[in-house]
Amino acid sequence: MTDQQRQERLKLIGQIIRFGMVGGLLTVLVAAAYWAVAEFLAIDPMVSMTLVYLVFTGLGYVLHSRVSFKDHGTRDQMHVRTVRFFITNTAGFVSNQFFVWLLVKVMGGPTWWPVIPIIFVTPLLTFTLNRRWVFG
Repeated sequence: MTDQQRQERLKLIGQIIRFGMVGGLLTVLVAAAYWAVAEFLAIDPMVSMTLVYLVFTGLGYVLHSRVSFKDHGTRDQMHVRTVRFFITNTAGFVSNQFFVWLLVKVMGGPTWWPVIPIIFVTPLLTFTLNRRWVFG
């Protein structure tokens, strides 16, 4: 393994760790907020997920661009990166909405069921898109 390959691997490990910390916190907050709004405010679960998406998207952009991927890619076309981030975040939102629709609406499960794939599936999608496309 060359020195450059080692450096790239270390950068990737650092990004995964930072994304795990920041993204993990955001994911838990999104999942908890979705469930709390749906459960305790008796708001339709799909509407709850939409409200949570609107609240947390801006916070996610700031934290991921300044922490998770701070040393990855170029920073000269901020408007392109911003649009790509919102597209990626929307893909995560659509993924989460699918889990809510399938598990609560179609299968008739409790509102907490989608929390599991929201925490364990969606972050894999968004990390990959963020690293390769948004901040790459």
